[in-house]
Amino acid sequence: MRVDIVTIFPQVFTPLEVSVIGRARERGLLEIAIWDLREFTTGRHRQVDDTPYGGGAGMVMKPEPFFAAVDAIRKDRRVPPRIILTSPQGELLTHALAQELAREPHLIILCGHYEGIDERVRIGLATDEISIGDYVLTGGELPAMVIVEATARFVPGVVGDASSVAADSFVEGLLDYPHYTRPPEFRGLNVPQILLSGNHEAVRRWRRAQQLQRTLVRRPDLLKKEALSEEDRRLLDAADLGID
Repeated sequence: MRVDIVTIFPQVFTPLEVSVIGRARERGLLEIAIWDLREFTTGRHRQVDDTPYGGGAGMVMKPEPFFAAVDAIRKDRRVPPRIILTSPQGELLTHALAQELAREPHLIILCGHYEGIDERVRIGLATDEISIGDYVLTGGELPAMVIVEATARFVPGVVGDASSVAADSFVEGLLDYPHYTRPPEFRGLNVPQILLSGNHEAVRRWRRAQQLQRTLVRRPDLLKKEALSEEDRRLLDAADLGID
């Protein structure tokens, strides 16, 4: 998978050089290129923004550098890329969307800044607008890294233990269950005895119950979308939580 990121702050992307993403790049499973938008300006001041037509506060990022950058990235590439514009007005990044993006051979991510990006970039370039939440950030660099991190986990081989991806939160539409490791007791806090029992079926039921209970308490909106089995309902009833 190839990911090209266009930004005015290329130096902030060092987190993509380490950990799981860094190792995937070293192994050739993931190719990431960071492009400095200012390299695609024409004036000696390397200006990427200008005042908005119609007046108003802030500066608007110019369309020409984005189009020039995308033209350079797409040169000699046969498969049309998926071009993502990071935007608080975009589709919310979800588990399902990350899986969908992971099936693409080539992504281009355009990072906005200032008051916004000229609308012609959205109309003429972007195939997707993606938001990572209902809030506004200074720029699109952090959302771009979140998109890469969430998406790359689904690229085969990037995460060493594929079963850990299969057990992530949201895979089944529910939050994850609690995880514990050694020592069994730490500062008065104990690992649940059932996890030490060696009874695999009891552990499975406990984990499922924890998923259901956590989701009900923290994200009841997710539980309303879930098709619950009879066992799920019994587990919830046993916890005296209940659902509508």
